[in-house]
Amino acid sequence: MADALTATTILAGRGAAAVTPARDNSRSWPALAMVAPAIVLMGLLLLGPLLGVIALSFTDYQLGSPRFAWIGFANYEEMLADRVFWISLRNTLTYVAIVVPTAVALGLAVALLIESGSSLRAWYRTIYFLPVMATLIAMSIVWEFMLHPQFGLVNGLLHSVGLEGRSWLQDRGTALYALCVIGVWQALGFNMVLFLAGLVSIPRPLYDAAEIDGAHGAWARFRLVTWPMLGPTTVFVVVITGIRSFQVFDTVHVLTKGGPSKSSEVLIHTMYIEGFEFFRSGYGAALTVVFLVFVLLLTLVKSSLANRGVHYA
Repeated sequence: MADALTATTILAGRGAAAVTPARDNSRSWPALAMVAPAIVLMGLLLLGPLLGVIALSFTDYQLGSPRFAWIGFANYEEMLADRVFWISLRNTLTYVAIVVPTAVALGLAVALLIESGSSLRAWYRTIYFLPVMATLIAMSIVWEFMLHPQFGLVNGLLHSVGLEGRSWLQDRGTALYALCVIGVWQALGFNMVLFLAGLVSIPRPLYDAAEIDGAHGAWARFRLVTWPMLGPTTVFVVVITGIRSFQVFDTVHVLTKGGPSKSSEVLIHTMYIEGFEFFRSGYGAALTVVFLVFVLLLTLVKSSLANRGVHYA
């Protein structure tokens, strides 16, 4: 009898296992129907244009031309031999190397100062977040007046302390670095808000435990509690700031147009010039593909760092 019951149970289990996938499939259709519009939109708005740009980079298409030809890797070969491409790539990497660590460090410093204060926190948060809310093109014009060689505020302050002013945006040696300063100013407020959110989420008992263990100074509390607990926030801020720095275009186009003598030329501005002023859409698409590869590599590197030990314990 026991053997018969066991056999019956096994057969019943096999039957249940056999019908379970059909039941799951029947239940999955409504879920697939609900996410289908999002998948279609993602394909049309993201994957479709991306594949179109990649395909266009293998053609000699010019904007407005009725026909084009497939030329393989000719655009990429021309890019590798193009002096302007290497200058714009070097300037973009220099811009990212300066703006990202500076904006992240200053954003963290400002967040720590605001969080440690006892009054006017909302006022300080608003002041530092204003560059994020302001229109960058309008702010670029303001910066252009501030950096004017004759009546600019920056040179006026330098003259008041006995220092000589410079043509910040017209000098090959300073144009790119002036744009870096504007980039740091723009990213500072956004990074501050993200770090403030991370600081608020740190459990207060951790600081009490650290003080009991002998961490009495502010630096000791920051090193033992604050900085380790800000790991996920820091990785996110670095990734976002890096991607936004690679996308720098507005300030370059408004203030310098890549000059003087290509000293402030960056990748996206080169893509714009090739695609919409020289109408070389195929070559501009090849530049876009290279730009996307750099952004993808940056995201993958930062994601791998995020998976190695920056999560909360």
